[in-house]
Amino acid sequence: MVPNPLHRALGETLRTVEPLLEEVEQTIETPFRAFHSGKVWNGPAAKRFEEQLTHHRTRVRSSGDKIVSDLRQALARTPQQVTEEEAKTIKARYGLP
Repeated sequence: MVPNPLHRALGETLRTVEPLLEEVEQTIETPFRAFHSGKVWNGPAAKRFEEQLTHHRTRVRSSGDKIVSDLRQALARTPQQVTEEEAKTIKARYGLP
């Protein structure tokens, strides 16, 4: 048995994606909080903008959660060890080193 290259790739992807998603969430969270302080902008146009910003913030968060969840599920169901032949097949199929 040898290490499964797909398991390794999924783990690396998860370690790469999680901090990037945290950065994206923080990037939208900062203006969201500033806007909700009431000191940035008021009026009817501001209300419409607030609705859109809230929608996008929710979408960013739920999309990020879904990505991480899908990666974790794929990693959990991917065996850590496979035969050498399976490893070769996996590498060829997914273009892994």
